[in-house]
Amino acid sequence: WATEDGIPIISEIELGYLCCGAPIVAITGTNGKSTVTTLIGEILKKAGVDVVVCGNLGNPFCDEMPNIKSNSIVVLEVSSFQLEKVKEFKPYISVLLNISQNHFDRHPDLNSYINAKAQIFRNQNSSDWTILNYDDELLREFKGKTKANVLYFSRTKKIVGAYLDSNLLVISANGIEQILCDISELKIKGGHNVENALASLCVATTLGIAPQHITDAVKDFKGLEHRYEYVTSIDSIDFINDSKSTTVLSTMRALEACDRPVILIAGGKDKGSDFRKARSMLASKVKSMVLIGTSKGKIKEDLRSVVSITEANSMEEAVKIAYFNAVEGDAVLLSPMCASFDMFKNFEERGKVFKEAVFKIKNGYLNNT
Repeated sequence: WATEDGIPIISEIELGYLCCGAPIVAITGTNGKSTVTTLIGEILKKAGVDVVVCGNLGNPFCDEMPNIKSNSIVVLEVSSFQLEKVKEFKPYISVLLNISQNHFDRHPDLNSYINAKAQIFRNQNSSDWTILNYDDELLREFKGKTKANVLYFSRTKKIVGAYLDSNLLVISANGIEQILCDISELKIKGGHNVENALASLCVATTLGIAPQHITDAVKDFKGLEHRYEYVTSIDSIDFINDSKSTTVLSTMRALEACDRPVILIAGGKDKGSDFRKARSMLASKVKSMVLIGTSKGKIKEDLRSVVSITEANSMEEAVKIAYFNAVEGDAVLLSPMCASFDMFKNFEERGKVFKEAVFKIKNGYLNNT
């Protein structure tokens, strides 16, 4: 009825933008949004900047309006859903981390999903910045689609922006290259987190943050709960909570980060994913899988040719099976490749239940030793 009466319908981030007088750094991508949003916030805090971190990872943009001053910088996580209908939204810096198959329960095809993500820079101009992942072929092509200045980040190539040189994080801007630190000094582990750090370096450099503040914040950052989170070890078996991984790509990145043979707990509500894309990684990294949730049948059909699979009816049962299948030196990894809504309220509850199940085993184990 609103449209029939000529009343415009706008998204929450659009309303926030129209009411906000501070510069906005907006971050989107299939994976890594919350980590990068939080890390950028930590860097700016370290530099003494008045920063407001909000959006899809926590408090809505509009709820933070009373806290946003003219000298603030807003660091905003945005999803494809939020970007779909924007008309005037215009961040000073837009960051696109990666694009892979996701939310096909919402978007009819990959092009629709890509177009929604590209909305982030639709209104940017030559006074703004777009930061892209050079290693993502889809995003590399976006340079010709944005009117903003472009910086890249890369794990594989020396480019203008931020890149990995051997094991060193390097900023390259204004004709000057500066080494920040070795990746061994980072508390967050895995190649995907190197990408997250590089994206954050690009943003901080664009905002004129001193390299020492950037280095200190990146080295201190411990990551976020439910994102490749080390939980504990039982009998030299590591337990890792990666409940936030709701896509095939994010689980593949978690497996890439793990330097141990893996017992993988996966499954949940399917988002239209092609689990077959993980076959090669699973064959090389995973000893066996334990499946939960409504997607069990589809995952089993797609992957049983490359890995041994057991089904469980609850998270607690899955953790017990994984523990009894693991041996010293293995890792039990919860990285579901699926949404959580079939069994849990959200991915946070799923991760919490996983950790509770792990500590039930540990407490029983310790009580018996």
